[in-house]
Amino acid sequence: MKPVLFQQKILAWFALKGRKNLPWQQPINPYRVWVSEIMLQQTQVTTVIPYFQKFIHHFPDIQSLANAPLDDVLQHWAGLGYYARARNLHKSAQIIHQQGYFPDTVDELIKLSGIGLSTAGAISSIAFNNSAAILDGNVRRVLTRFHAITGWVGITAVSQKLWALSQRYTPDKNVADYTQAMMDLGATLCTRTKPQCEQCPLSADCQAYAQGTVLEYPTPKPKKIKPVKPLVFLVLYHKKKLLLEKRAPTGIWGGLWSLPEFSNINTAHDWCLTNKIKIHAETA
Repeated sequence: MKPVLFQQKILAWFALKGRKNLPWQQPINPYRVWVSEIMLQQTQVTTVIPYFQKFIHHFPDIQSLANAPLDDVLQHWAGLGYYARARNLHKSAQIIHQQGYFPDTVDELIKLSGIGLSTAGAISSIAFNNSAAILDGNVRRVLTRFHAITGWVGITAVSQKLWALSQRYTPDKNVADYTQAMMDLGATLCTRTKPQCEQCPLSADCQAYAQGTVLEYPTPKPKKIKPVKPLVFLVLYHKKKLLLEKRAPTGIWGGLWSLPEFSNINTAHDWCLTNKIKIHAETA
């Protein structure tokens, strides 16, 4: 299918069925788009909405986020997961505030912490209407099915092929609507399970639909045995107060407050003896 026809089908569908009243779309500005795109990384829209509303209420602009203590930012992120996103958001807010303007190009945006090529493309296209391609999970799913592309998307050759297609289809005008339309199509119709192909504007030319193999795309990631790491946490009370320690700034829970953590029960026991803490029960 020629890019122009592909774009026309996507934009016509978006005009009728696209989502236009999400919290970060009312109103649209670079800051709100950026925060939403970071929150939407590996997280569904329905989960993000209440967190976004709470976060924006407390940090309505770049300046308020940049000047806030990191602990405050993490507190308003608590429960959303992937806390490195919050740390990166805070760090980037300080950089943007210091430089005095919000970057609008992909090349500038990917220099900020936590922003990859697809997220940069989404911010540049939605917030500034620049012609910038994206390749998030929803768009990958649409393109792999439309062209029946086999192979896990994490393979370089497959990823490069999908990026080339995304760039080919991305228009020069109406880019904000097109980008949102592609994400909406993947999120609402071309879903991972139970896709609604009969309602899809691309179904007449979709190779996977024609072959009856829609659910075979994208090719699943090869299974890998996940390592198991046993840990011991201490629950210590003193005068109705619970002991918490601030974790190192890196890692999956970086910067958060948590129970004292040890690699095994012996190191936990030794730590208690060293700190003259009486142990009533070592294991639950």
